[in-house]
Amino acid sequence: MDIDRVFEFVSNHWIMSSGLFIVTLLLIQDLFDSAFRKYKVISPAGAVALLNDDRTILIDVREPNEFASGHIENAKHIPYGRLEEKIYELEPHQESPIIVVCQTGTRSQPACKKLTQRGFTQIYEMKGGMLAWQDMKYPVSKKK
Repeated sequence: MDIDRVFEFVSNHWIMSSGLFIVTLLLIQDLFDSAFRKYKVISPAGAVALLNDDRTILIDVREPNEFASGHIENAKHIPYGRLEEKIYELEPHQESPIIVVCQTGTRSQPACKKLTQRGFTQIYEMKGGMLAWQDMKYPVSKKK
Protein backbone atom coordinates (compact mmCIF):
# COMPACT_ATOMS: atom_id res chain seq x y z
CA MET A 1 0.00 0.00 0.00
CA ASP A 2 1.37 3.37 -0.97
CA ILE A 3 1.73 5.78 1.98
CA ASP A 4 0.66 8.71 -0.23
CA ARG A 5 -2.70 7.01 -0.81
CA VAL A 6 -3.20 6.62 2.95
CA PHE A 7 -2.55 10.34 3.49
CA GLU A 8 -4.87 11.17 0.60
CA PHE A 9 -7.62 9.02 2.11
CA VAL A 10 -7.19 10.60 5.56
CA SER A 11 -7.25 14.12 4.13
CA ASN A 12 -10.34 13.40 2.02
CA HIS A 13 -12.15 11.60 4.86
CA TRP A 14 -10.84 13.40 7.91
CA ILE A 15 -14.06 13.08 9.93
CA MET A 16 -14.21 9.31 9.48
CA SER A 17 -10.46 9.01 10.16
CA SER A 18 -10.77 11.10 13.32
CA GLY A 19 -13.65 8.94 14.50
CA LEU A 20 -11.64 5.77 13.92
CA PHE A 21 -8.71 7.25 15.84
CA ILE A 22 -10.89 8.27 18.80
CA VAL A 23 -12.69 4.90 18.95
CA THR A 24 -9.34 3.10 18.83
CA LEU A 25 -8.02 5.21 21.72
CA LEU A 26 -11.16 4.53 23.78
CA LEU A 27 -10.88 0.78 23.17
CA ILE A 28 -7.23 0.80 24.22
CA GLN A 29 -8.11 2.77 27.36
CA ASP A 30 -10.86 0.28 28.20
CA LEU A 31 -8.45 -2.63 27.75
CA PHE A 32 -5.94 -1.03 30.11
CA ASP A 33 -8.66 -0.23 32.67
CA SER A 34 -9.88 -3.84 32.57
CA ALA A 35 -6.39 -5.27 32.85
CA PHE A 36 -5.26 -3.15 35.80
CA ARG A 37 -8.38 -2.64 37.93
CA LYS A 38 -8.21 -4.00 41.45
CA TYR A 39 -11.83 -5.04 41.73
CA LYS A 40 -13.90 -7.67 39.95
CA VAL A 41 -16.98 -7.20 37.80
CA ILE A 42 -19.78 -9.71 38.39
CA SER A 43 -23.22 -10.34 36.93
CA PRO A 44 -26.41 -10.21 39.00
CA ALA A 45 -26.28 -14.04 39.17
CA GLY A 46 -22.72 -13.81 40.50
CA ALA A 47 -23.91 -11.29 43.07
CA VAL A 48 -26.61 -13.73 44.24
CA ALA A 49 -23.96 -16.42 44.69
CA LEU A 50 -21.79 -14.03 46.71
CA LEU A 51 -24.75 -12.85 48.80
CA ASN A 52 -25.22 -16.44 49.99
CA ASP A 53 -22.03 -15.90 52.02
CA ASP A 54 -23.00 -14.24 55.32
CA ARG A 55 -19.82 -12.12 55.29
CA THR A 56 -20.79 -10.35 52.04
CA ILE A 57 -21.81 -6.69 52.31
CA LEU A 58 -23.94 -5.07 49.61
CA ILE A 59 -23.59 -1.32 49.17
CA ASP A 60 -26.12 0.64 47.14
CA VAL A 61 -24.59 3.96 46.03
CA ARG A 62 -27.73 5.41 44.42
CA GLU A 63 -29.50 8.56 45.57
CA PRO A 64 -32.11 8.26 48.36
CA ASN A 65 -35.11 8.53 46.00
CA GLU A 66 -33.69 5.76 43.77
CA PHE A 67 -33.02 3.56 46.80
CA ALA A 68 -36.55 4.15 48.14
CA SER A 69 -38.09 3.10 44.82
CA GLY A 70 -36.64 -0.39 45.28
CA HIS A 71 -33.38 -1.98 46.37
CA ILE A 72 -31.82 -5.37 47.01
CA GLU A 73 -32.76 -6.84 50.40
CA ASN A 74 -30.27 -5.97 53.20
CA ALA A 75 -28.41 -3.47 51.03
CA LYS A 76 -26.52 -0.80 52.95
CA HIS A 77 -27.41 2.58 51.48
CA ILE A 78 -24.48 4.96 51.09
CA PRO A 79 -25.04 7.49 48.27
CA TYR A 80 -21.98 7.90 46.06
CA GLY A 81 -21.67 11.58 46.96
CA ARG A 82 -21.36 10.65 50.66
CA LEU A 83 -19.15 7.57 50.26
CA GLU A 84 -15.97 9.37 51.28
CA GLU A 85 -17.45 10.60 54.58
CA LYS A 86 -19.22 7.29 55.36
CA ILE A 87 -16.40 4.91 54.42
CA TYR A 88 -15.50 4.53 58.11
CA GLU A 89 -18.72 2.50 58.54
CA LEU A 90 -17.27 -0.13 56.23
CA GLU A 91 -13.78 -0.34 57.77
CA PRO A 92 -14.60 -3.36 59.98
CA HIS A 93 -15.37 -5.22 56.72
CA GLN A 94 -12.12 -4.45 54.86
CA GLU A 95 -11.41 -8.15 54.27
CA SER A 96 -15.03 -9.15 53.57
CA PRO A 97 -16.56 -9.42 50.09
CA ILE A 98 -18.27 -6.12 49.21
CA ILE A 99 -20.62 -5.77 46.25
CA VAL A 100 -21.25 -2.25 44.98
CA VAL A 101 -24.41 -1.50 43.00
CA CYS A 102 -25.97 1.62 41.47
CA GLN A 103 -28.74 2.14 38.91
CA THR A 104 -26.86 1.30 35.69
CA GLY A 105 -23.27 0.64 36.72
CA THR A 106 -21.82 4.10 36.14
CA ARG A 107 -21.53 5.21 39.79
CA SER A 108 -20.48 1.81 41.12
CA GLN A 109 -17.26 1.83 39.10
CA PRO A 110 -15.75 4.96 40.73
CA ALA A 111 -17.09 3.78 44.10
CA CYS A 112 -15.17 0.50 43.66
CA LYS A 113 -12.03 2.46 42.81
CA LYS A 114 -12.40 4.54 46.01
CA LEU A 115 -12.84 1.42 48.12
CA THR A 116 -9.80 -0.33 46.65
CA GLN A 117 -7.72 2.83 47.16
CA ARG A 118 -8.73 2.75 50.84
CA GLY A 119 -7.45 -0.81 51.27
CA PHE A 120 -10.57 -2.92 50.79
CA THR A 121 -9.49 -6.22 49.24
CA GLN A 122 -12.60 -8.03 47.95
CA ILE A 123 -14.57 -5.48 45.95
CA TYR A 124 -17.11 -6.47 43.30
CA GLU A 125 -18.96 -4.20 40.90
CA MET A 126 -22.35 -5.55 39.83
CA LYS A 127 -22.43 -5.08 36.07
CA GLY A 128 -25.57 -3.34 34.83
CA GLY A 129 -26.64 -2.21 38.30
CA MET A 130 -30.23 -2.39 39.50
CA LEU A 131 -31.54 -2.35 35.94
CA ALA A 132 -29.75 -5.65 35.26
CA TRP A 133 -30.97 -7.02 38.62
CA GLN A 134 -34.57 -6.17 37.76
CA ASP A 135 -34.19 -7.53 34.21
CA MET A 136 -33.34 -10.88 35.81
CA LYS A 137 -36.61 -10.64 37.79
CA TYR A 138 -34.74 -10.85 41.10
CA PRO A 139 -36.58 -9.60 44.20
CA VAL A 140 -36.57 -5.92 45.13
CA SER A 141 -37.43 -4.54 48.57
CA LYS A 142 -38.97 -1.18 49.35
CA LYS A 143 -38.35 -1.35 53.11
CA LYS A 144 -36.11 1.29 54.66
